[in-house]
Amino acid sequence: MKYKQLGRTGLYVSELCLGTMTLGGNADAGMWRAIGSVGQEEANQLIARALAEGINFIDTADIYSFGQSERLVGQALKDIGVPRSNIVLATKTAGAMGPGPNDQGASRGHIMDSVQRSLERLQTDHIDLYQIHANDSVTPVEETLRALDDLSRQGLVRYVGVSNWRAGKIGKALGLSAALHATRFETLQAYYSIAGRDIERELVPLVVEEQMGLLVWSPLAGGLLSGKFGPGAATEEGSRRTNFDFPPVDLERAWPCVAQMRTIADARGVSVARIALAWLLAKPHVTSVIIGAKRVEQLEDNLGAVDVLLTEEELARLDAVSALPPFYPGWMVDRQESSRRPQPFKPAA
Repeated sequence: MKYKQLGRTGLYVSELCLGTMTLGGNADAGMWRAIGSVGQEEANQLIARALAEGINFIDTADIYSFGQSERLVGQALKDIGVPRSNIVLATKTAGAMGPGPNDQGASRGHIMDSVQRSLERLQTDHIDLYQIHANDSVTPVEETLRALDDLSRQGLVRYVGVSNWRAGKIGKALGLSAALHATRFETLQAYYSIAGRDIERELVPLVVEEQMGLLVWSPLAGGLLSGKFGPGAATEEGSRRTNFDFPPVDLERAWPCVAQMRTIADARGVSVARIALAWLLAKPHVTSVIIGAKRVEQLEDNLGAVDVLLTEEELARLDAVSALPPFYPGWMVDRQESSRRPQPFKPAA
């Protein structure tokens, strides 16, 4: 397990992060039951196994099974007896936690209420990384940043991040943080997979330029890239993708990626899932890849991705089969910048 600097901060996190969206999911939890219904005993096993393999980074959210995931994580860490300082604990807020008009969003009111409830469920006095989970088109960005800055100054949260925002809004938030001398977003948590490379258009250049940590959610595209789907694969009954078709994926682009990954996986004697994760781990702009599991066997297979070092030739094949189509202004920027890039020296004849 390697450890990477979290953005421009002095904090180091494991290159794999344990995601806990599968924890909870009782019969009354709607879509969360389809995603996972891991109970306390199983949660303890998953977290203990992840920690034993060197993972020091755990990500959850208040919306996951409406707080149940946070409760299970907090109790698991207590049951296992791991020192709090050994764990980088991340959670998120902004999702709808109730029927009221103020039960969601990134307003000061909702943030202040949410952080206290998350601290209680997690059984801790601070959150290492507190993330705004969703875009809020109503609340001014300044209000959100001021609230997060207050929480940071109070010691309730140590770093803040954002998830599922557009590049332009993140850039605005970073500029406002500098102008207000307020804590800034140090991380972006975003969907990224070999079958979904959209963030490379605008978000990846932004996080690289601003030295933000990039945390990847759903690296297997909701299980679609596990190797259990696509041409030549038998769909697993009762799988998450069967019951909860998310995130949306262009299958015409995804299946060639799966086929190429299967070829590489078969040659190496590993799962397709490991190849999908290894491709992401090879990207220098990726800080940590969030993996989730319902069973210890699934977790162990994903953990094995850190030992899969793809060759330059294998990476080139995977990059080529998954390449994004040209887009504007990208193709125009590349065309116009070509003359500004250093050119090989050609001596006069």
